[in-house]
Amino acid sequence: MTLLPAASLRRRLLLWLLVSTAVIGVVALVDTYNEAVTTANNVSDRVLAGSALAIAERVVVTENGALEVDIPYVALEMLTSAAQDRVFYRVDGPPGRFITGYQTLPTIAEMGGRSIGFADATFRGEPIRIAVLQRSASTGINSVPFAVTVAETTIARRQLTQTILLRSALRLAMMIAGAAAIVWIAVTVSLRPLYRLGDAIAERSPNDLHPIEQRAPSEVQGLVDTVNSFMVRLQSALDALRHFSGNASHQLRTPLAIVRTQLALAGRAATLEEAQEAARKGDAAVAHAERILAQLLLMAKIDAAGSNEPQTLAAVDIAALAQQLTADRVPAAAEAGIDLGYEGDGPAFARVEPLLFGELLRNLVENAIAYAGRGAEVTVSVRQGRDAVHLTVEDNGPGIPPERRTLARQRFARGEHRDAPGMGLGLPIVEEIAALFDAAMTLESGPAGCGLRVAIRFPAAG
Repeated sequence: MTLLPAASLRRRLLLWLLVSTAVIGVVALVDTYNEAVTTANNVSDRVLAGSALAIAERVVVTENGALEVDIPYVALEMLTSAAQDRVFYRVDGPPGRFITGYQTLPTIAEMGGRSIGFADATFRGEPIRIAVLQRSASTGINSVPFAVTVAETTIARRQLTQTILLRSALRLAMMIAGAAAIVWIAVTVSLRPLYRLGDAIAERSPNDLHPIEQRAPSEVQGLVDTVNSFMVRLQSALDALRHFSGNASHQLRTPLAIVRTQLALAGRAATLEEAQEAARKGDAAVAHAERILAQLLLMAKIDAAGSNEPQTLAAVDIAALAQQLTADRVPAAAEAGIDLGYEGDGPAFARVEPLLFGELLRNLVENAIAYAGRGAEVTVSVRQGRDAVHLTVEDNGPGIPPERRTLARQRFARGEHRDAPGMGLGLPIVEEIAALFDAAMTLESGPAGCGLRVAIRFPAAG
């Protein structure tokens, strides 16, 4: 299945910016439109109110008590700043008696106690804005109420609103374009460390698995650390593979050569006994090769298990495991003339992997059987301490001199027992398995200063 290339980070950021800014812009434009309408109305309403007041100042009461008005044309000229708009007026006396102006011009019937009011209406098929001013003219004895209505079409108001809205939209568009350019440049500059990181990795040799030392932004440093950790693990796995291959080729060369030699001897044998003897030696060499492969595979398994944390393992009663494993090896020990036994005073729990713990103890017991010699005694014991579990395997055989104990911990070190079976991996396997469980191995002299005592201290399971 072919994976589609991921979208560009730059494009994704720009898309998010543009979409979010567009949404905010629409909301802002709606608010700007409402504000523009309010502003235009407030400005024009003040002019309307001024015109109505100028007309009201010219209303007088005649000698017979009637109202007269001399319309000051300057009051109407105040409303003709926009050539497209038309102006209308009317003056009404009590009780709603028409005095002058456009008689059919709409007015506000109910003022609700206000002296001046504003409203939107339609006159002669056009939308208008009207202002109604209620005043009283004095006769010296009483006062006569009247109302002045002034109106104008709304062309100028709409144009003012559209101008405000258009300019706001242009400013917003310029802001979005500027922000997009800034984000494009900022993302390009910010991604340069990633480009350099990619170039540094691309220029590397396939065999170069050293950690990446190229500086990266803090947001990407976690990814770099993860890649470095992976490269360290990969290097360890490759080293283990090369180590296994080298050890296998080196250690299997001798038994395979023996097998080929014995096959050649069997082919040239003059008697059946000679052929059988050659076959027996060849079979022994094959068995030795099998033991080598088994231990090499075990070493590879130990290397692979090195990434497991002991805290993630379950607590296991290693006393019961050790007792069972010791009992399983008693027949083999008896054939070798070894007295194998177990000592323990109850359960003892530690965090181990049971199969690997079994390999650890099996190697210790088989080492003791192989090197202690006939007639020796081998004792396995497990004891629970306050904060640790102690596993010991001791024998009263020839042991290992103190000056050679460091060498005995190394892989393929045979020491003075080159004629014994094995290839010098027993104690190194034991120590490496113990290290997986945060345990420590020590080599000491056995009882009465003779033999060998292998002690392993496991942290007690909390």
